[in-house]
Amino acid sequence: MRRGSRYRHLVNAPHIEPELFTWEFASNPYPAYAWLREHAPVHRTRLPSGVEAWLVTRYADARQALADSRLSKNPVHHSEDAHGKSRTGIPGERSANLMTHLLNIDPPDHTRLRRLVSKAFTPRRVAEFAPRVQELTDHLIDQFAHTGSADLIHEFAFPLPIYAICDLLGVPREDQDDFRDWAGMMIRHSGGPRGGVARSVKKMRSYLAELIHRKREALPDKPDPGEDLISGLIRASDHGEHLTENEAAAMCFVLLFAGFETVINLIGNGTYALLRNPQQRAQLQKSLERGEQELLDTGVEELLRYDGPVELATWRYATEPLEMGGQRIASGDPVLVVLAAADRDPARFDEPDTLDLSRGDNQHLGYGHGIHYCIGAPLARLEGRTALATLLRRLPDLRLAADPMDLRWRGGLIMRGLRNLPVEFTAT
Repeated sequence: MRRGSRYRHLVNAPHIEPELFTWEFASNPYPAYAWLREHAPVHRTRLPSGVEAWLVTRYADARQALADSRLSKNPVHHSEDAHGKSRTGIPGERSANLMTHLLNIDPPDHTRLRRLVSKAFTPRRVAEFAPRVQELTDHLIDQFAHTGSADLIHEFAFPLPIYAICDLLGVPREDQDDFRDWAGMMIRHSGGPRGGVARSVKKMRSYLAELIHRKREALPDKPDPGEDLISGLIRASDHGEHLTENEAAAMCFVLLFAGFETVINLIGNGTYALLRNPQQRAQLQKSLERGEQELLDTGVEELLRYDGPVELATWRYATEPLEMGGQRIASGDPVLVVLAAADRDPARFDEPDTLDLSRGDNQHLGYGHGIHYCIGAPLARLEGRTALATLLRRLPDLRLAADPMDLRWRGGLIMRGLRNLPVEFTAT
């Protein structure tokens, strides 16, 4: 039986609940999410880690939950975390003293830290970074364009955001390959034992602490201290913002952790969707040949909706009893908003299972909603647009070099992305 096919007949069968979080489910979760939207839109389930959590699957409920102040980001509100079990969140962040970041805190600390970091993602800063993203994109394609084949995940989608976020943070070029190795270990262990990810997290933490210290020591001697994010955070902490070294390290870590895998999946899932929808891909190529930008812009938004990089929003915890989707959620219960399900809700999107790069009214939740909306979304969109446009321009006959049923998807809880994406093209 083809992976994912066992769920297709269940959508209209209210008494046959689909099995979640299997490898088969990971390859195509959308039929199971359709069943949940129809029959159990707010659904309590036991996760692979053993934690019980509520899954929110309808668009209206999801949008409400993402902005609901009664759902805290701070794991202290989860009874299991309060007892030190720590089976939620990013593996290793607690032991590495990296808990104080935007994914784990609420106002007023969230407001303060987000204000500091947001300076790195203004439209002006992102626009200034565009030439560097294009340079990285062309350089990576140069490495395999002459071979006629490639694995677009490992040779392109993975290294591009790693080098981009390292440049933004201010990681010296000679150290960036170390970050690539640590990030690679996190990707390889995604969905498996948490220990592998935790070891990589600890290595990143040690390096970031050393780098922050070096930059802090060097700043007074520099007439032009530069505009990298780490230097900016240090200067802010030295001018009354009260940013501790642990906060600075945690902020840099989460920007790296959240910033690279979302872009990997945007490029990988997006390219795969275009290869599987040749008419849509041809329309986009023609518009790019004419020098038009509009379809690329709406197309990236549609790819974020159709098969986005983030399957479930990061953890939230009820701070008081509340009702959602007809279910009573107890204080301390974890709540996971299923972005992938919400963004295919037929109550919000016409023909939600159809890829339409020209889709107009497309207020998807791919990067969240409310005060925790992804702060790096402008940079991710820039990288996604640049990567996809350059691939289609330089490798116009790009084609899948594997049976889609043979592709493997990472089995992690939050992100959704391919492990590999073998392609062929005319060598140049």
